[in-house]
Amino acid sequence: MSTIGCRLREERERFGLNQTDFGAFGGVQKQAQLKYEKDERQPDAAYLAAIASMGADVLYILTGMRNENTAFSPTELAYLRNCRALPTSEARDAGLKMIVSLREAYGIKWGSEESKQPETPRFLNPSDPS
Repeated sequence: MSTIGCRLREERERFGLNQTDFGAFGGVQKQAQLKYEKDERQPDAAYLAAIASMGADVLYILTGMRNENTAFSPTELAYLRNCRALPTSEARDAGLKMIVSLREAYGIKWGSEESKQPETPRFLNPSDPS
């Protein structure tokens, strides 16, 4: 069975960081990072929040279940952050179309998932009278 420490190490390795550098992102020294990865000590909420802000999948670290919305590399995280910073849904849609076009130019086939937008629940959409 995979432990929190094992999954934490996987996340650190996914970023290509050593224990010193990854620990620094979480606000801890290398020794604390080592103990977390060996399951000798459990990380606290401040540490988990700090590594989440750099893109670590904290849900995966804690539960073993991957969050499908997690970036798998610093480059993917940069894509997500830049997309989320765009001011309008039209701008975000244009960015998506650009990336889809690039993928298609490389001949990579995929379903129509990228064009599906999640439905907004009615209680979040004040213009929906129902």
